[in-house]
Amino acid sequence: MQKDKFDRIISFLLGASWAILLFGSVIVFNTLLFLGLGLAIFCTILFIIISLFMTLSLDAFSINRQRLEEAKKQTILLESILKLK
Repeated sequence: MQKDKFDRIISFLLGASWAILLFGSVIVFNTLLFLGLGLAIFCTILFIIISLFMTLSLDAFSINRQRLEEAKKQTILLESILKLK
């Protein structure tokens, strides 16, 4: 099954968001470490929570789009069955 452009873009954005989450958390921690360990850990956890929310929202968007495509296929199939009766 070949993906259309929209699915490729969503897959790319999902991969990029995971990379931003991983590298961004390391950068945030190292940047704020001079202010104190507690503040650095707190800000890193806050960054991870916000990044996970963005990543999960992209994933939910992708799943809902796939669900819509499947519902359209089922509707067409059910309409063709109904016409046969």
